[in-house]
Amino acid sequence: MDLELLADRFGDNWALLLGGAVIGALFGAFAQQSRFCLRAAAIEFSRGQIGSKVAIWLIVFSTAVAGTMLLTGEGLFMAREARQLASPQSLSGAAIGGLLFGIGMVLARGCSSRLLVLSATGNLRALLSGLVFAVVAQASLHGFLSPVREALASPLTTITIGSNDLLTLSGIDTAIAGPLVGLALVASLGLALWRRIGVWKTLTALGVGACIPLAWWFTNAMAGVAFEPVQLESLSFTGPSADTLMLFLSAPGSMIDFDVGLVPGVFIGAFFAAWLTGELELQGFEGGDAMRRYLAGAALMGFGGMLAGGCAVGAGVTGASIFALTAWVTLFSIWIAAAATDWVVDRKLPERRAQARAISDAISAGGHTRQGEAALRPGE
Repeated sequence: MDLELLADRFGDNWALLLGGAVIGALFGAFAQQSRFCLRAAAIEFSRGQIGSKVAIWLIVFSTAVAGTMLLTGEGLFMAREARQLASPQSLSGAAIGGLLFGIGMVLARGCSSRLLVLSATGNLRALLSGLVFAVVAQASLHGFLSPVREALASPLTTITIGSNDLLTLSGIDTAIAGPLVGLALVASLGLALWRRIGVWKTLTALGVGACIPLAWWFTNAMAGVAFEPVQLESLSFTGPSADTLMLFLSAPGSMIDFDVGLVPGVFIGAFFAAWLTGELELQGFEGGDAMRRYLAGAALMGFGGMLAGGCAVGAGVTGASIFALTAWVTLFSIWIAAAATDWVVDRKLPERRAQARAISDAISAGGHTRQGEAALRPGE
C-alpha cells in the first residue's frame, strides 16, 4: 500500500502516527540489540579508549549522515525545508542546552532514547527517569520553566550569522562533503571490525543509523500527499516525549502525528527485541543516592534537550545529518559535558571517597601506627 492510499484510508494524521510507530519500532529493536548509546561512547572516548561503544556510535552517525545526503542528492528529501534549517535556531541554547544534557546524560546513565529502550526491557530506573525527563521537557516547552528557556535561548541566534546551514557557512560543497562522509562510514566499519563487535551488532547499528533517513523520507513523502501541511522531521525524543506525555493527559484524538507514534513505537520495538533474545529483566534503584542521581540527570536532560532543540539523537544525529550548525554545537557540547562529568563524578569523587575512608579506617585503627600515619600524610 503506497502512502497516498494509506492517507486516504486512515487520514493524514493517523498515517503519520502509523509511520512514526513503525520507524520507532525499528529504531527501538536495532538500538536495543546494538547497545547504541552516546553516553557510553563519550565516556569510553574520554577515558582514552576507542572501542566497541565508539565504533557503534560512529556507525550510526555516519550511516545517518550518508543516508540523508543520498536522499537529498536523489531529490527524495528537501533538507532546506526541515525545521532546523527553515527557521531561526538558538546558538546560545544549543551550547548551554547541550552542556546541561551532557551532564544529565552521565548522571542518569543514558540519554533520553537509551532510557526509553532500557525501560522497555524492564529497567524501572530508566522508566522513572524517562517520565521525569518528559515532565521537565513539557514544563520547559509550555510550563513554568519556559521563561528560563526563552531567556537562555534569546541572546544568540542564527539570525545573527544569517544561516544555520553548516555547509553554506563553511563554503564546503556537497561534492566534497559526500565522499568525506562515505570515508567516515568505511572507517567506522573498519573500526568495528578491528574491535570485533560482531556482525549482528554491526548490522543493527547500521539499522539504527538508517532509521534517520527513513524518517526524513517518510515525512517528506507524506508532505507530498497530505492535505494539511506536514512538518519534515526525523527522530528526536525531547519534544516527542513531552507530546506523548500530554497525549495521556488530553482529550482522545487531540494530538495525533508522527511524534506521538514514535515513542510508543520505540518502546514496543525494544521490548520485543529483548523478549526474543531473553534479555527482559526487572531492575530497580540501588539506594536513595542512586535515585537522586538518576532523577537529577533526567531533569537536566529534559530542560537541556528542550533548550538545545534536540537530544543526543534529535540534535546529535538527526540535526547533524542535515548539517544544521546548532545541532553540531549541541553535539560537541554534549560530548564535552559528558567527559567532564564522568571525570568529576565517576572518577575523581570515588577516589576522594576512597582516600577519606582509608584515613577514617586508619584513625579508627590507631593513628599512631605506620599505616595510620601514612594515610594521614597529604599527597601520598
